[in-house]
Amino acid sequence: MASETGHGTKALYATGEESAAQIKMRSDRMNIQTDGLYVLPATNVDQVIEQAQSLKPSLVIIDSIQTMFDESVSSEPGSVAQIRECTRTLLEHAKSSNIPMILSGHVTKGGDIAGPRIMEHMVDVVLHMEGDPVSAWRLLRSVKNRFGSTNEVGVFEMTSSGLKEVEDPSAAFIAERGTESIGSVVIATLEGTRPLLAEVQALTSASMLPTPRRVASGMDFNRMLLVCAVLGRRAGVNVGGQDIVVNVTGGLHVSEPASDLGVALTIASSARDVPLSPGLAAVGEVGLSGEVRSVPQLDRRIAEADRLGLNRIIVPARQWDKNAKSKSIEVVPASTIRQALQAALPRAQARS
Repeated sequence: MASETGHGTKALYATGEESAAQIKMRSDRMNIQTDGLYVLPATNVDQVIEQAQSLKPSLVIIDSIQTMFDESVSSEPGSVAQIRECTRTLLEHAKSSNIPMILSGHVTKGGDIAGPRIMEHMVDVVLHMEGDPVSAWRLLRSVKNRFGSTNEVGVFEMTSSGLKEVEDPSAAFIAERGTESIGSVVIATLEGTRPLLAEVQALTSASMLPTPRRVASGMDFNRMLLVCAVLGRRAGVNVGGQDIVVNVTGGLHVSEPASDLGVALTIASSARDVPLSPGLAAVGEVGLSGEVRSVPQLDRRIAEADRLGLNRIIVPARQWDKNAKSKSIEVVPASTIRQALQAALPRAQARS
């Protein structure tokens, strides 16, 4: 980001995380060539302000706020008092000089932003980078934005030359799907206001343990348990004695209930050993009585599935207008999870 800003303008990159030699090695590896990027290996916030006043850059980046310290505060760098005072000092300079500043920060093992909550209240925008460490995909979410919407998300790919924008995330997330496969279906989810297609996989097997195992990767564990319970009680798919593993591919984490129906179809497909069509997508929340409930922005989800060449999508019947026109994708309305199973797994002879 600093290097891109440095083309034609000046950008100041103040770092307490790396030395000048380390930054030089990283810039060589990433092939960064710009005359407008100024690197300041420093942790004293007053020194950073002094250089910013002298240089008058168009952007200042602090990496990271936990390494900065103010000499007037008698505590260690990274403490609550130091982070609060350094943030206040930098914020005052940013507003008085009209220079935007980006403060990078640490996160806890649980994924929460480290440091005092007051820091989040002081700044104008809070962005959070997330993603599976073993996956190449990274999602940049807006947690707070005083000047715009927080219902936006950016999708990037981690490469050897840095983060690269993924122009078509849906196509990337489902690119490796093969022909008809057991326990695999495409779900149409929303990340902010952006519709995304993702692949959900499930595997069931007879358990050798007194208590069968349940594993959920990339989705809420409790929602998976809910779907399993509804399948057994309302759809006649008994998986009580089986180990169940559900995975959202690509390192994505899907938290919205609209993925319930897709999870249900994959579990039923694996349990009955019947493949799902590779051109099938599913969207809908599953209720405890077995009903398929409405989801927000259904039209955008259908349009995204249609754009990616899928030929069939199962949606909540209560939400779908029979007179609505779809381009080339067949829209199958389902009122209950039984109806959805009958539409998706006709060879399994789902009980009605």
